[in-house]
Amino acid sequence: MPTSAEHSAGILLFRRGAASGLEVFIGHMGGPFWARKDNAAWSVPKGLIEPHEDEFAAARREFGEEIGVPAPDIDYVKLGDFAYTSGKVVTIFAGESDLVVDKVVSMPVTLEWPRGSGNLITFPEIDRVEWCALDVARRRLVRGQAPALSALEALPV
Repeated sequence: MPTSAEHSAGILLFRRGAASGLEVFIGHMGGPFWARKDNAAWSVPKGLIEPHEDEFAAARREFGEEIGVPAPDIDYVKLGDFAYTSGKVVTIFAGESDLVVDKVVSMPVTLEWPRGSGNLITFPEIDRVEWCALDVARRRLVRGQAPALSALEALPV
């Protein structure tokens, strides 16, 4: 199992869209690096699992921190562990919901930008969220998370 610095957990909400079939709730990553990107610039709300923290508890906590509202109180299923090429692993849980978020209130992140400049900037981890069809989500999600969509489709829902 990866160390806690390499292991994250997240929640992938889904709903049944009238015209587009299955839709998922994903967030666009904040900050200047991602500002003008769409492809591979979105993420399942997720974050690092603290030492001795349960994966599902971490996923629920991170959802609240990244979106600004608690994860819906619904039934969830573990979709699996998905590995990035970097070696990082994200454990993703899925649940059916029709969550409406009027405004994202994400935890702020501070980092040096541009790298090596000494200039610190603060921005939200997630700057906006959207429900989108699976074909759109496959293009938008970071590569390590995209396989979770196939796992979601395989669920007996």
